[in-house]
This record gives sequence, C-alpha cells and structure tokens, in this order.
Amino acid sequence: MVQKEFGDHIRSWRFAILLVIIFLACIGSVYAAITAIKSGGGTEDTGTDFLFLNVFTSSDGTLPSFISFVSFLGPLMGISLGFDAVNTERSKGTLSRLISQPIYRDDFLKAKFVASLLLIAVVMLALGFLVMGASLIVIGYPPTPEQFWRVLLFLLSTVVYVGFWLNLSILFSVRFKQAATSALSGISLWIFFSVFYSMILGLIAKGIAPASDASADSIMSYQQLMLGLGRLSPAQLFNDATSALLMPSVRSLGPLTMEQVYGALPSPLPLVQSLNIVWPQLTGLLAATMICFGLSYYVFMRQEIRSRS
Repeated sequence: MVQKEFGDHIRSWRFAILLVIIFLACIGSVYAAITAIKSGGGTEDTGTDFLFLNVFTSSDGTLPSFISFVSFLGPLMGISLGFDAVNTERSKGTLSRLISQPIYRDDFLKAKFVASLLLIAVVMLALGFLVMGASLIVIGYPPTPEQFWRVLLFLLSTVVYVGFWLNLSILFSVRFKQAATSALSGISLWIFFSVFYSMILGLIAKGIAPASDASADSIMSYQQLMLGLGRLSPAQLFNDATSALLMPSVRSLGPLTMEQVYGALPSPLPLVQSLNIVWPQLTGLLAATMICFGLSYYVFMRQEIRSRS
C-alpha cells in the first residue's frame, strides 16, 4: 500500500507543479545567498569558519533566504499531499472496497501517512544535497563534517515540520467529507500561523508591555510570556530550531540576564550544545505531529464506512 501511494503521488500533476515551484524558489534563494557571500555581506555573524552554512541563511535582499522559503512553502507541500487522503477515497466509493479486503483500517491510514512522509523526506533531502552540491561548485568551499551534520539535522527538522502539516491535513481529510473543505481548513491555519499570528502577538505585546521604569523581574516575566506565546506556533518552533542549527553563533533562544551574558566568550557553539538548545523545539514539533496523527487515528477508527449503492 505504501508503494502504491508513493507511486500515485509521484505521478500526479499536483506534486509535479508543487515540486517545480519549491525548486525554483530555492534555487533563487541560493543564488541570492551566493551573491551576498561573494560581496562579503553574509559572514558577519558566522565568519569564514562557517561560510558554507551562510548559503542556507544569507540573502542579498532581493529574495528571502533558503530557510525562509522552506519554512513558508514546506507546509504547502504537506497540506497538498494530505488534504484529500481519505475523503476522496470515500467520495469515490473506493474506501469501502479497500476496507472490505483483508486490510485493516489502521494499515490504510498508516500507509497514507508513511507514503507521503517518505516522499517529503526524499524531496527535502534531495533538495538540500542539490543546494550543497551547487554551492560547493560555485563558491569552491567544502563543508566541514560539523557543517554537514548541521545541514543534515536541518533537513531532518524540515521533514518533521512538514510532517506536522501533513498530519494536520490528514486529520481534516478524515473529519470533513469534502476535499475542498479540508484543503481550505489546512490553508487557513497555514496562513494564520504564517501571517496573522505574529500580528496578534504584536497587539498583545503592545497591550501588556511593562512601563519603562519597571523592574528587571517584570521585564523578564514579560519577555518569557511573549516567548511562550510565540512558541505556540509551529512555524516559530521551526524557525528557532533552524536558526540555532545553521547559525552556530546563536547561544540562546530566549532572553538572557546580565549575569548570564557577563564573561561569555563570543565564539560559535559546538554541534552538541546547539542540539541542547533546540531540543525543546524539536520535541514540541514531534509531539504536535504525534497528536495530530493520534487524533486522525481515533476519528477514523470510530467512523462508519458504508458502501455506495
């Protein structure tokens, strides 16, 4: 079943069009990053020791960076692969035929998820390695083993992030009978977290901001509250994780006191310490993905499936 679903996705025009859009956008962002590196505009934060990572984080201002494109277009791939995973089978009358065969319900749902997630992993890893190969040819600067592992972990984090949106779209596909309704629900949440959630946080921050003469504890509490509200968004969790993985100069993802800053050396963190910083964000993305899949499993197992007369 996984092989059949995987083949159906690859042969579909929807996947081909979406793949071309993501490929062109990422190639454009890589060109902008390489232009910025050649002009010396992308090495202020990481220096020449991590020059290869700047391909994924830098931009000359004409186009967003590679991670910005991936964080924006990645959810669209997950939604497009899962919004009609179940309701289309039900509307065509093929779901009852599949279930009437010696196939368990949970196997059907797991095959839908595994095939789509496998396709996402193949696309993201292939795109990441393509970017690394093109950058190696253009800038002539090979990555160190640590940089390679940082890029690989970034790509795996991207697979988890897109997998969350895939599971969310499958949940809508199980819940709603019409594919258009499930697609609209997934895209609405994607737009909400990508655009409107930051606006809402800005209004909340303006309304509860402490006075200029407030104590340090009040300011820290305010910063922690806003940081916690921001991390309710999966996009924010993904941005925090990728920033720490691809920018070793990032030493913390939250506010720091003067006691914590005093005496700290302005040096890049090793990979293990960067992983310690982003582990809560990665755990949150995995938990959200598992919750969405669990809800999909629960709802689908309790639904009544009738054959079309």
